Amino acid sequence: MSDTFFSAPAHWHWLVVLYFFLGGIAGGSYALAALVTLFGRGAHRTLERVGYHVAFFALLPCPALLIADLDRPERFWHLFWMSQRGGPMFKWWSPISIGSWALLAFGVFATLSLLAVRGEHHPTGWLQVFALLRRGLAGKIIAVFGGFLALFTAGYTGVLLSVTNRPIWADTPLLGLLFALSAAATSSAVLLILLRRGETASRAWLERMERASAALELGALALLVVWLGPVSRVWFGVWGLALLGFALGGIVVPLVIARRAAVLASALLVAGGLVLRAVIVLSSEAIPKTGV
Repeated sequence: MSDTFFSAPAHWHWLVVLYFFLGGIAGGSYALAALVTLFGRGAHRTLERVGYHVAFFALLPCPALLIADLDRPERFWHLFWMSQRGGPMFKWWSPISIGSWALLAFGVFATLSLLAVRGEHHPTGWLQVFALLRRGLAGKIIAVFGGFLALFTAGYTGVLLSVTNRPIWADTPLLGLLFALSAAATSSAVLLILLRRGETASRAWLERMERASAALELGALALLVVWLGPVSRVWFGVWGLALLGFALGGIVVPLVIARRAAVLASALLVAGGLVLRAVIVLSSEAIPKTGV
């Protein structure tokens, strides 16, 4: 038996699941929009604008979800500031500290990118100042650093689980990869749902991204189950049925029907992204200390 079965639950529940889900969509959407900023052409400007909007609004509730899940929510600022000596609180050896600062930094870049595209789209009033951030080198720099933080946010949640000594989580190093691929698939699906039918070039690119990400996600999930070996017996029962339902209804079915029912396929992928995170988090949380 893995020694992870002798550890106490972390008491992470639906608030954390929702944060993982929305953070993945935010990170994936921003990364896709940043690719358009760096390498895209004028035909993809609508996709770029929608991507930055989705990233900002998906990220917006994430800090509140994390704070609400703390044992002492009113002390959340201790993650960033030392109360006794003063000064910033940054622990390079702590995944939680690194993740907190990365989320804060990503929020800054997501906000700047949103204001920039809105300023360009509405070139009057105070927003036009931020439109300058879209031009030349400044826009490229924001896209590069923001895109890096977006990718970090999309996969970091899986890495955080992997360094938490609980069954499933600490028994495989693949959760970061799985969550990153899931974020790419779900964010592509969200953008496809929101993008207008007339955006033919952007929709074709997103459809390819959606299918490729979903196929890779299915492969990563299969590899994860094999990697876990005997630990995967945790999923015998209701959690295993939920995981199977995710694999079939959230990946296989969308891949099969994508060309005939694109909206339904995208909606199933988005729902599957939520189910995946719920199964990974809640199935481990349901295991009592020294038992299965």
